[in-house]
Amino acid sequence: MSETLSRDAEEFLSWLAVEKGRSRNTLVAYRHDLATYEAWAAEQGIEVHTATPGDLERHLADLRAQDRNPASLARATTALRGLYRFWVGEGTITVDPTVDVRSPKLPRRLPKALDESQVLRLLDSVSGTGPVDLRDRALLEVLYGTGARISEVVGLSLLDLTDGDDMLRVFGKGSKERLVPLGSHARMALERWLGPSGRQQMAPERFTRRTDAEAVFLNVRGARLSRQGAWAAVQGRAELVGLGEVVSPHVLRHSCASHMLAHGADIRVVQEVLGHVSIATTQLYTRLSQDHLRASYLRAHPRAGGVKDG
Repeated sequence: MSETLSRDAEEFLSWLAVEKGRSRNTLVAYRHDLATYEAWAAEQGIEVHTATPGDLERHLADLRAQDRNPASLARATTALRGLYRFWVGEGTITVDPTVDVRSPKLPRRLPKALDESQVLRLLDSVSGTGPVDLRDRALLEVLYGTGARISEVVGLSLLDLTDGDDMLRVFGKGSKERLVPLGSHARMALERWLGPSGRQQMAPERFTRRTDAEAVFLNVRGARLSRQGAWAAVQGRAELVGLGEVVSPHVLRHSCASHMLAHGADIRVVQEVLGHVSIATTQLYTRLSQDHLRASYLRAHPRAGGVKDG
């Protein structure tokens, strides 16, 4: 099947890449889902811009008949919902046919997390003294050290560094403000980045926007580092140490929470640090920590293994 899309669908994918910082894998998957939908619509004689909720339900029913798994169906539904919402926002259409289309329910999966040796390998690999090296080391240390979301980290302004730099003020979902502890390694990396050899080398003589002048993290053009730019920096550093397939900013967030719990942190503390509204979200990490605890026990305790005959 051709992966060629209509111009309006291509604009949606470009918006996801540039404005939302979606990963290449996500964009490839959405392209496949949307190309499948447009090809199906053409076969059915349906104009995608005037498709009805019933048309979309029929398309999803056809996918189910092809034995698509729930995750694949959920992704296809999300891609369609995003496409039509984008078109409404752009004024391409006036009615969103996906409003009442529901995604299949998925079981809550345990989040992925690196083990501590992998995190150290990633962090220690960024040891250069150039401004980009200093920025990337600070970015990685802050992401792992605080468990903050990538959007929260790139949104940091200089005034969000509290006195003594022991805490960070971040703005989470819904612009909800919280203070996050800043560990010694993250604080040291930030100090180096904010020193004469780091941020000052990237800062232009005159900033284009005030929000850029206030930004903690800058790109090489002297503007605030975008979510997409930060994601690319993390991915690039991970690929250099053979972790490109498993590392993302969100994985560092998962790893922060999992490692805190493994070392005895109270679940309410982890909830507050990560900014989870519901304790149920944080409890996912408890199971992950328990699995790690059991695996460590089986490796370490001389009486934990299988009983030998004789």
